[in-house]
Amino acid sequence: MTQQGMFRAEDIAALTQRRPFRPFRIHMADGSHVDVRHPELAMIMKDRMIVGLPSDRPGIVDDYEYCAILHITRLEELVDAS
Repeated sequence: MTQQGMFRAEDIAALTQRRPFRPFRIHMADGSHVDVRHPELAMIMKDRMIVGLPSDRPGIVDDYEYCAILHITRLEELVDAS
């Protein structure tokens, strides 16, 4: 699954609510990307989202990334989710 174009908060929320959940990558207009590996690490607001970056310790987040939904250019399913 790869989606390109304009995205809405509802589009991203739908990806986090799929069962079974499938990790995905968010590509940004500046060329950067953020991986969403667990649905509970994504907080989606109407114009932006926060993605927690997991640590090697269960239940602990090392850091987080802000993503403006307007600047998302592509959503890509991660085939190798390990």
